[in-house]
Amino acid sequence: MEAFETKEALDIICEDGVRLGGHLWSHGCGDCGTVVINPATGVKARYYHSYAQFLADHGFTVVTYDYRGIGQSRPLELRGCGYRWADWGERDFAAVLNHLQEQRTQGPLIVVGHSIGGFLPGFAHNAARIDRMLTIGAQYAYWRDYAATQRLRLLLKWHVAMPLITMLYGFFPGERLGWLEDLPAGVALDWSFRRARMERTHPRQARETLLERFSAVTADILAIAVTDDEFGTPAAIRRALDYYPNATAFEVALSPEDFSMERIGHFDLFHRRHESGFWLDSLLWLRDGINPWPDKPFKPETDVMPAVPWENSPYIRAKGLM
Repeated sequence: MEAFETKEALDIICEDGVRLGGHLWSHGCGDCGTVVINPATGVKARYYHSYAQFLADHGFTVVTYDYRGIGQSRPLELRGCGYRWADWGERDFAAVLNHLQEQRTQGPLIVVGHSIGGFLPGFAHNAARIDRMLTIGAQYAYWRDYAATQRLRLLLKWHVAMPLITMLYGFFPGERLGWLEDLPAGVALDWSFRRARMERTHPRQARETLLERFSAVTADILAIAVTDDEFGTPAAIRRALDYYPNATAFEVALSPEDFSMERIGHFDLFHRRHESGFWLDSLLWLRDGINPWPDKPFKPETDVMPAVPWENSPYIRAKGLM
């Protein structure tokens, strides 16, 4: 199918007045439904534009947008903006769903969520509207779930160095360091100090409401793990899925060999090189709710990541990262 430009700039106003920048992708019919693409942490929405165009070419209306503090939704000054990870779900994603309701879009409401973008829908008060989700490496960065061979390196980078740099600058200068995009301090510190149970980093009085919102989601979820993804391991993905007790989840583990590639990792499936492979296969789930990879379940031996002695260090205990 020949692709042509279909995007229209969007301004979405959140309930607290924050403006989000994004785009609407459509050929005018949207017969297959509406897809919202939720980015990973520190990744601009434009990274997903090729996939959005592909979906629009195949009959979907698609919304891409930047979370507050990122890309087209970045304020003039990140220092002191006060944005938190939960805001991306409670306020930003919720505002996108409200916008779509106001526009009276047709067909099923579908979410494609990458990394944190596949977990945060449950924060939104209106997430029960979602009919179907496709998540890729969806997790909330609990460090013990990182791939065992990379866990120490990732712990030092994202849970030791990042909070120190963030406290020094008043925000995380990720772009300058070549570590994704700049992040608001609250987002960076939420990532750094996330615990095994996500709600434990929220005020005690807010936890029950938060869990009720996740429980309200009854969508079908196709959760993709990639075997060489150091962040989105099966253990991490299952930890995130546990927050959606009333959703029907299907787990799939894909490998680079499945696509005749040497590496995929955490980010590569949204690159155009996957148009005739993963992208085309994903249409079966997005359009028809059929798992394209029923013979690729998580392998039991990948579910448990072995512990190593340094994991009980004084730093880990002092920061409450157990």
